[in-house]
Amino acid sequence: MALKDAALYALIEPVVAAMGFELWGIDYRPQGKHSRLVIYIDHADGVSVDHCADVSRQVSAVLDVEDPIPGEYRLEVSSPGMDRPLFTLDQFARFAGHEVALKLRVPFDGRRKFQGLLAGIEEDEVLLRLDDEEYCFPIESIDQARVVPRFED
Repeated sequence: MALKDAALYALIEPVVAAMGFELWGIDYRPQGKHSRLVIYIDHADGVSVDHCADVSRQVSAVLDVEDPIPGEYRLEVSSPGMDRPLFTLDQFARFAGHEVALKLRVPFDGRRKFQGLLAGIEEDEVLLRLDDEEYCFPIESIDQARVVPRFED
């Protein structure tokens, strides 16, 4: 987790937890006037649009007071959904056995995108099985990861 994301997580997590939700993760993408801060919340009973709006209001008030992000940005609160992003080793462990798509920060074997079976974690590495090969990616090398939803016919 980047230093900026860790600081935002520390600021936002207590607010989300106090409202009864799990802070699944945050995705801050600085892009000048088009910067975005996406907060993913989760709950065992699901997340509704009203839940997202309530969390957005509370988090927005804290962000307005603390002002951790300079300049303009758009705040979005969302459920992780079926194609949920994965942020932490614990989340990777929880979704072992599922197919995931990874995007690396720097290329490995000439490519940055990988998709395969999440075989689990080992220390601080994510194990991904593609065909007959297993790859180990340090979690800090992963820029983005998402569960690939499967639909039965």
